[in-house]
Amino acid sequence: MALLLCLVVTTVALAHGCLHCHSNFSEKFSFYRHHVNLKSWWVGDIPVSGALLTDWSDNTMKELHLAIPAEITWEKLDQVARAVYQRMDRLYQGKMYFPGYFPNELRNIFREQVHLLQNAIIKSHIDCQHHCGIFQYETISCSNCTDSHVVCFGYNCESSEQWKAAVQGLLNYIKWHNLVSPAFRCLESPRLDNPTLENAVECFKQH
Repeated sequence: MALLLCLVVTTVALAHGCLHCHSNFSEKFSFYRHHVNLKSWWVGDIPVSGALLTDWSDNTMKELHLAIPAEITWEKLDQVARAVYQRMDRLYQGKMYFPGYFPNELRNIFREQVHLLQNAIIKSHIDCQHHCGIFQYETISCSNCTDSHVVCFGYNCESSEQWKAAVQGLLNYIKWHNLVSPAFRCLESPRLDNPTLENAVECFKQH
């Protein structure tokens, strides 16, 4: 059963995007902004391109459209950043472009970056299904660049004993972290003294 229960949600502060958390972001995008006036024959492209670069981070968060917290592992963030910098550096290696070309290429790179970030964040969550029970991995929060972690529940258990231990671990985690709201009192039912996967899933489906 390829299900995933995300248990920890990071509070979103001022949204700035993911890529700005990378160590080379400031240096790279400072260069891109300061050299944008050399990339187009048409003066109208300059303010448009400058705005795209200035708003890159904020627009990234707006376009992610994730139903899960925007938290990414350092490894995946570095992979996305390198891919973006590579395309941007290649674009800046060219001479002046015809009107409209440069801002259009920036938009294409931006959209590709959003797609890469979405895939990276979602894949980390999906990978949880390869574990049985509570699993945690270290991340960085795209909202404020602080170290964080994601705790999730994987359903890849191979025996009834593993299922039972996994569900019990889930219930213990919820109770230890005071995550049980009045709406989830079914988790404290006496019948869950010996929990099954079906018991826990049925409880969550009710709310």
